[in-house]
Amino acid sequence: MEALVSLDHSRPGLGDQLSVALRAAIADGRLAPGTRLPSTRQLAADLRVSRGVVVTAYEQLAAEGRLVSRKGSGTVVAATPQVHPAGAGSRLGLVDNGPADLRPGQPDLAAFPRAAWRRSYERALAAAVPSEFGYGDVTGPPLLRQVLADYLGRVRAARLTADDVVVTNGAAQAFALVANHIRHTGGRTIGIEEPGSPGIRLHLEAQGLRLVPVPVDADGLDVAALAATDVPAVLVTPAHQYPTGVVLAPDRRAALVAWARRHGRLIVEDDYDAEFRYDRDPVGCLQGLAPDVVAHLGSVSKALAPALRLGWLAVPPERRESVRAAKAAADYGGPTLEQLAFADLLATGGYDRHLRQARRAHRRRRDALVAALRTYLPQARVHGVAAGLHLVVELPPGTDDALLAEKARAEGLGPVPLSATRLTPGGMPGLVVGYAGQSPDRITDSVRRLAAII
Repeated sequence: MEALVSLDHSRPGLGDQLSVALRAAIADGRLAPGTRLPSTRQLAADLRVSRGVVVTAYEQLAAEGRLVSRKGSGTVVAATPQVHPAGAGSRLGLVDNGPADLRPGQPDLAAFPRAAWRRSYERALAAAVPSEFGYGDVTGPPLLRQVLADYLGRVRAARLTADDVVVTNGAAQAFALVANHIRHTGGRTIGIEEPGSPGIRLHLEAQGLRLVPVPVDADGLDVAALAATDVPAVLVTPAHQYPTGVVLAPDRRAALVAWARRHGRLIVEDDYDAEFRYDRDPVGCLQGLAPDVVAHLGSVSKALAPALRLGWLAVPPERRESVRAAKAAADYGGPTLEQLAFADLLATGGYDRHLRQARRAHRRRRDALVAALRTYLPQARVHGVAAGLHLVVELPPGTDDALLAEKARAEGLGPVPLSATRLTPGGMPGLVVGYAGQSPDRITDSVRRLAAII
């Protein structure tokens, strides 16, 4: 194996180096189908790396369909490796998806915990009673709602019960339910952070709401500016503002809650990437501070995969029936078996274990991105590095960031121009850059190519 794999111990990312080398050897036939690979312990000794480096590489290639691990038979090259053709990468989010390099909002789909999910699904299927194969509670299985309430209380300091939780088909349906509730109660507008997510903006507009931008500064949402509007609700990302990465300051949190209580308004909290914190302690969710005025929503799309269509929404008690009625009208409930599998993954600790591994991997990628930016774009200022799956690269005043993003797309890169995150013109030019779906080496190369454009 040493002849097939050459690792540079002076560079970070030994696991990614090993994955790339094995992937290439399989692709060009040097590792033929059916070839048995050394044990993780043996290869780790041969390459002078920790066993964990080899385990991670083997698991990565097994998830991609290139390797097969069988109990008692070791790890072998798959007989018919499921290598996706060029062009499919951007749709599937695989490591070799060139067009998606540096695109924010894209999780590491290749890291989906297939083995753990399979075990949870099989346990859920075996334990399911006949009634659970029919139309159940439209808000989701009681088991999942209870496990979710416990989990959010433990990791996000939320204050809710199973009755407060509605299991949704991803965050998209949660937003749709909130929008429906706002319209049902006579509202036609919603305040949104400026800058903010272009995708959520379009989704809310499609739900029939008019958007009222509220500026964000270094302390988060400007509550004084919000108070000057007459919106019945406001959407915020208080733990990690998208895209700037700032945290809503304590005095702003108190002022926002006071605004909602004083005027009978609703705060919609999007907790979109709360699992990923690197250089700062986690910030408790806003719902835990004010469950009477905060609707809290999240999903597993960043932590596991969007394909699961698993999300949740918790609303204040007096708004609960409106949301439940809208959920019933929308779909009579979601995919119960998948929801029960997720409940098992949560309850058995599989989700926590996956998140710990994901945080380590994302931190390495974040570090590689920051280092590459310092090397290839030393004049750029970088914001929002302490958490999440993206950061912001500030560009010199007067830079046409939309034009730069267009040129980057032509080179197979996908950063989002900061100007696209605003409804109103002006403001700092920059690029929103993601790093979750790429290896450190790939990130470094992508930044080098981006710098050549800038």
